[in-house]
Amino acid sequence: MINKRILASAVAVSSLALAGVANAEVKVGFLGGFTGGIESLTPPIFDGARLAVQQINAQGGILDGQELVMPSGDTTCSDASAASNAADRMVNTEQVTAIVGALCTGATIAAANNAAIPGGVLMVSPASTAPAVSELDDNDLVFRTVPSDAFQGEMLAKLLLDKGIDFVAVTYVNNDYGRGLSEAFVDAFEAGGGTVADNLGHEDNRADYRAELGSLSATGADTLVVLAYADTSGQTVMRQAYESGMFTQYVGADGMVGDSLVDAIGADVLDGMIATRPGSPDLPGSDIFNAAAEDAGFDPSAVFAAQAYDAAFLVALAIEQNGSAEREGLSDALRSVATAPGEVILPGEWEKAVELIAQGAEINYEGASGTHEFDDNGDVPGVVVEMTVEDGSFVSKGLVDL
Repeated sequence: MINKRILASAVAVSSLALAGVANAEVKVGFLGGFTGGIESLTPPIFDGARLAVQQINAQGGILDGQELVMPSGDTTCSDASAASNAADRMVNTEQVTAIVGALCTGATIAAANNAAIPGGVLMVSPASTAPAVSELDDNDLVFRTVPSDAFQGEMLAKLLLDKGIDFVAVTYVNNDYGRGLSEAFVDAFEAGGGTVADNLGHEDNRADYRAELGSLSATGADTLVVLAYADTSGQTVMRQAYESGMFTQYVGADGMVGDSLVDAIGADVLDGMIATRPGSPDLPGSDIFNAAAEDAGFDPSAVFAAQAYDAAFLVALAIEQNGSAEREGLSDALRSVATAPGEVILPGEWEKAVELIAQGAEINYEGASGTHEFDDNGDVPGVVVEMTVEDGSFVSKGLVDL
């Protein structure tokens, strides 16, 4: 663990040396799937990140009053080239200090490997959940404020088994997200005594999945687990499964939790659908964020909105702690502001944090979605929420018990 007091002292000296040469603004980029498989989920995630930026600017800005700005780029979620190009624009054209994002795991991996890591740019994803993110050779540059699917898959399996569902068929989108979540779910489900009748991958953005559905239905399973995206393959798979009358119970995970799915297929069809998503523990920061999000005009319970807020606020705290808009040293600063011990900083407490950093004091951000004590891989612990479709929308049924 780094010595936080030494780091703060070094930052103070660095800040004095850089006085008078500061830019008028500091840029933190945002990479999201504004089109593609999660296009309906992305706007409130972006809203969460922008709320942090708005609060910071309203409380005097960053690095002695500079404006924090957040240019955005579209990764499309599923196109690695688009993700790489968007990240390259952030790193080399926009000259961002850091990036919040990406959202889909494949996009995060492509952006990291092809632009952020070579450019020495810190990335904090609020939504990339696949275990593959933990395995990146990233020079300690890739972090996330959401738990790994190694945990979500285990919790989804436990939830179904606790409900007496012990015989399922699974289909997953054939990418890092789908494969990682499927593997975690199947391992935990079978270890808990359940049977996975079949586990088939499918390619995203196809018009017809009836062949795969026929194979899954032939197993005799009544429950279909779909680990994909609400706006592309997941939606098509579920629609065609319903039209064929193959299954009676549908199950999904975070990528499927969007009311666009219910609107497209029908509330009566999906009534009682079971799903999981990363959630927020019962912490003071959660209530503060919820109120601020409602005042800002977006749903605080939207998938990954709280995690995006925390990612943006943490990145800003790290920049302030680092003492400049330079990229070097930002990972150590991020770990410093997120780790106990230190004076607790809650969502929205920007002025308090700036004053403490200027004094050389230690701080410890405890956010909207968790305390975010990063491990060696940049991962955080977390909680998983049970979701179900009721009265035409996804609603929370509380945390899945460990």
